[in-house]
Amino acid sequence: MTTREKLGQLIMFGFPGTEPGPEALRLIREYKAGNVILFSHNLQSPGQMRALCTRLRELILAQTGRPPLLCIDQEGGVVARMPEGAVSFPSAMAVAATGEVENARLAALYTGRELAALGVNCNLAPVLDVNTNPANPVIGVRAYGCRPAEAAPFALGAIQGYLEAGVMPVAKHFPGHGDTAVDSHLGLPRVEKTLPELLRCELAPYVQAIRQGAPAIMAAHILYPALEAAGVPASMSPAILTGLLRKRLGFEGLIVSDCFEMGAVQDNYGTPEGFVAALTAGLDLGCVSHTPTLALRALELAEEAVENGSLPMARVDEAVARVLACKQRFAGAAAPWGEVGAPEHRAAAEAMMAAAIARLDHNGPLPPVDEKTFFVGCPAYRATFASSAPDDGKTFPEVLARRFGACFLVTPVQPGEETVQQALALTHTGQTVVAGTYNGHLNQGQLCLVNALCAAGRRVIAVALRNPYDLPLLGAGSWKLAAFEYTSLSFNAVEAVLRGAPAPGKIHLL
Repeated sequence: MTTREKLGQLIMFGFPGTEPGPEALRLIREYKAGNVILFSHNLQSPGQMRALCTRLRELILAQTGRPPLLCIDQEGGVVARMPEGAVSFPSAMAVAATGEVENARLAALYTGRELAALGVNCNLAPVLDVNTNPANPVIGVRAYGCRPAEAAPFALGAIQGYLEAGVMPVAKHFPGHGDTAVDSHLGLPRVEKTLPELLRCELAPYVQAIRQGAPAIMAAHILYPALEAAGVPASMSPAILTGLLRKRLGFEGLIVSDCFEMGAVQDNYGTPEGFVAALTAGLDLGCVSHTPTLALRALELAEEAVENGSLPMARVDEAVARVLACKQRFAGAAAPWGEVGAPEHRAAAEAMMAAAIARLDHNGPLPPVDEKTFFVGCPAYRATFASSAPDDGKTFPEVLARRFGACFLVTPVQPGEETVQQALALTHTGQTVVAGTYNGHLNQGQLCLVNALCAAGRRVIAVALRNPYDLPLLGAGSWKLAAFEYTSLSFNAVEAVLRGAPAPGKIHLL
């Protein structure tokens, strides 16, 4: 292989639109870029997705001599990229709330089968983060739990399920994104923990995943000053990638990066420069998710670095060998077309969501919900760039109110005093009010609204439609349901509970 052919194997790039444009085609034809990441904006329908994957596979194979890794972020729940018609399973925290590790394996197995049928052979999941910071703006329900002993078994079950489906899982975000207060899509997070502290918590799931044979791990764009004094994030750190992950923890698989276009890298180091620094530090596969021109420049800088010796060819060869080994194992992932949207998968997703809905109060049976009930809440919003965009504009209060023949109020995401007074004027003492929250712990106006309704004598059933950390901040007089996500799947499960079904889920909050 030429230098350019080798470096092309070490990048995963994305592109706008539903077909690769001129710059993306140039990446493949001239720079031999060998791997692609797909997002919702690339995908219109299952049939279009499979046709796109087929075209990309044939084009990259013809231009590079190797099949591509075709990758996607299909965690389920709040991070779901597959088009309508395929089955998306609940968020990690919801799956863990079912209490059954087998559900994590099945969700991954069924997701993997659908991805393989659609043409994808690599899923950037599961999340191994331990969400120890309730104010974390980017992880939350994407994590299986807030304690390593609870999160790790579910993450390991998911890895097993993807492997059974023949799709490569990528465990993320090493060394851990759970104790951050900054979204690395927007800024550069910093975690001050020492190595012993990390080993007790954040690293514990990775130690187990490595022992189980996880084939790939994603490095995070987070500063760990106790591990790397040079002021670079884990994704660009020799001490963390080579010293900790390779040598201390013994990981021999593929090290993948989070996207180098994220603000943590782009605003502080530069996307192309970060890509080259990461390869030098020990990364095997770098991700430039959205802008083909930045991916082109990243490969140009990498060529220059090889030519001037700052990126040793031995390091390149080592990374290429790992990428090709993964391709040999996973590039041929395939499944029958009937796996896409299979009734068995849909039934399993619905059953998991029903088993996940959790009560976080001790107030006895829920008050009756009927046409006299009032529904209130805000729309979903894209809480982080990692999240999928809200589906179709349907709001929780409107959807549920129409199902019960009741009245409703859609509020702003950050309701003010005027909205509080409006909600009070539309309700009366003793009336049942179902109030949906969406990251109320980060948008305190939602909590003020719910607490005002409680204080005014309304019988409030609060439903947390994203992070359940909203619920402990509400008054003890309200009934509290954790639903984990703002999707049709969760709406249906909440409706069933409001009509008398149990809410059997179990979760632990720090």
